Amino acid sequence: MIPAAFRYVTAASAEEAAALLREHGDEAHVLAGGQSLIPLMKLRLASPTVLIDLSGAGLAGIALDGGSVVVGAMTSYRDVARSPIVAVHAPLLARAASLVGDPQVRNRGTIGGAVAHGDPASDVSGALMALDATVVVQGPKGRRSIPIDDVFMGFWTTSIEPDEVLVEVRIPDAAGVGWGYEKFSIRSQDWALVAVAVAGARVALVSMGERVVRARSTESALASGSSIRDAASAADAGTSPTSDLRGSAAYRRHLARTLTEDALSAAERMIPPAAGSIR
Repeated sequence: MIPAAFRYVTAASAEEAAALLREHGDEAHVLAGGQSLIPLMKLRLASPTVLIDLSGAGLAGIALDGGSVVVGAMTSYRDVARSPIVAVHAPLLARAASLVGDPQVRNRGTIGGAVAHGDPASDVSGALMALDATVVVQGPKGRRSIPIDDVFMGFWTTSIEPDEVLVEVRIPDAAGVGWGYEKFSIRSQDWALVAVAVAGARVALVSMGERVVRARSTESALASGSSIRDAASAADAGTSPTSDLRGSAAYRRHLARTLTEDALSAAERMIPPAAGSIR
């Protein structure tokens, strides 16, 4: 349980971190909160020879910018969960962040680290998918924006290039939008066996395949006027959940349908009567 030897480097900016990644190539890895990377290093599943710490790069903070909530990549789950800005303009994200791990993980883990890690069981990644977020990254050629639908490629795999650093996440203002987040786990601090995030008519599924996915069959059913129950019954269509010691693929499919109905119902209850229904 001891990591392989590595060189520790601190980056003063995202630009410097990107330059270091370009210089060291596959031998380098970025350290954000470390709640996923450090355990992997202890198990020798990750063995970078250069570790680039982003804690001094000035990437933490939450602000409103026009019609978006901007969350810096190094902002902790705790700060997201307790932010007054997030509570009003992206309450789904606040709820998801509050359910991550235990207090230690929430104090050290970061939003950017969660997205860049690409874990299909990530609470905040599911919320960001439902909220139609945009990920901003810094590379040698400058910054570029990636729609959240294009970020997650597979298990622990994203479209962020090896020499790019995640800088911030931008979330369209969701004040007044109906939302719901339902998570089922064996213990409160565990990764989700299945979780469902809903924001308006967007539905995201956690732990239902190799990446966080949209429940597009459910979204299409809602758009065509189906009831919440009927739309939720199609939530697992096109997904590929796995079986493990915690639950079978069939059980995960059942959970996806059940939790989707609950999350959609919660989202509908938040919509003022004059605004109509999500069905």
